[in-house]
Amino acid sequence: MDLFRDIMKSYGIPPLPEKTVEGMAYVPFQPNGAESYTAVRGFEAGTMFPSLDKPWYGAACRGVMR
Repeated sequence: MDLFRDIMKSYGIPPLPEKTVEGMAYVPFQPNGAESYTAVRGFEAGTMFPSLDKPWYGAACRGVMR
């Protein structure tokens, strides 16, 4: 695919990691006027929208949803 070749050429990194896992991503549409964080909090959280702020606990979670 041309896009993959362009990424490799421009950035020197492969478009996918060497070891991948299967998964599916879903990001809900954010309507106009949706609640949002301040710029500083949004930068820390990686999103401006509280409804999309889903911290990753990894192994510390041990299967327990927060």
